[in-house]
Amino acid sequence: MRFWRRKQREDESAGDASTIAVDDREPVDEPQAGPLHMAEVLDLTEEETEELHEQTTRAVERTRKGWFSRLGGVFQSADFDESLWEEIEEILISADCGVETTGNLLAELRQQVDDYGMKKSSEVRDLLRDNLIRILEEPGVDLPRWALADAPSPLVIVVVGVNGAGKTTSIAKMAHAFQADGAVTILGAADTFRAAAIDQLKVWGERVGVRVIAHQPGADPGAVAFDTLAAAEASGADIVIIDTAGRLHTKANLMEELKKIGRSVQKKVPDGPHEVLLVLDATTGQNGLIQAKSFTDAVGVTGIVLAKLDGTAKGGIAFAIADQLRLPVRFIGTGEKMTDLAPFDAVEFVDSLMA
Repeated sequence: MRFWRRKQREDESAGDASTIAVDDREPVDEPQAGPLHMAEVLDLTEEETEELHEQTTRAVERTRKGWFSRLGGVFQSADFDESLWEEIEEILISADCGVETTGNLLAELRQQVDDYGMKKSSEVRDLLRDNLIRILEEPGVDLPRWALADAPSPLVIVVVGVNGAGKTTSIAKMAHAFQADGAVTILGAADTFRAAAIDQLKVWGERVGVRVIAHQPGADPGAVAFDTLAAAEASGADIVIIDTAGRLHTKANLMEELKKIGRSVQKKVPDGPHEVLLVLDATTGQNGLIQAKSFTDAVGVTGIVLAKLDGTAKGGIAFAIADQLRLPVRFIGTGEKMTDLAPFDAVEFVDSLMA
């Protein structure tokens, strides 16, 4: 499946301005404002689009079977009964959409049903679907930088998140996906607080076949970020992904370390980092929102990687993230294999839940 949308890059090793095509597909126009269907944004083939559908369906299977399957019963009768609003509310809250998000959604939905004079269950169901998609798409006004044909080079992604959320594994999956698309990728092991984190990233780097820049445990993480970007510049890398600490002695120390990494990045790439991705463990549900708020306040998170989504029946957390944090979900974890990562598509996500 395509993740990286750049079609061409300069072959710096050749010493001239010759161009190498990553593949032989024709360039497409940048997507205009409107629904963000990642199949179109990333110019996916028919086979890749089907893979995106299958991965998303697999990721939300537990949530669909656990909670959203009950929506089928709610909308089973031809005419919509006013008494069904409470059941819809219970389903959404139970799926971890959040009390506030659910309340806002249903208040607007009820107003629309009244305004349009809707009586048929099928009409209310379709309206619910459209509103769920809208919630997910509203924070995604800016497309992910790697999905644009004119992405900066090197494109710098800083990845943050608490220990145990699936951060390092998600980094490895992203690196694998970008490499498969022809993007030369380098990883920076800036989680110097834990020796195990450095070793783990090195192991993943070997498995994926990407270079990992690392210092000794306890080293300055800002220096690691700087050296990673220097290596990327020297080698003509397309994408740099920098791992960061998930825990220090205090939250204040952690956030200051993350800010320091950002400043180090800007010494080499003044407009970087181009993306700051927060990895959240989908199985933690609403607790993840508290984590996200802390990181967002400190380092300006631009998007979410929702890891381990396939392992929870409460995938509705995606709606709470979009509504309460105003952050787009960029990737979802769909399994344990290296290829089990999918670009997030709001339409695919909602349709898979309500299938």
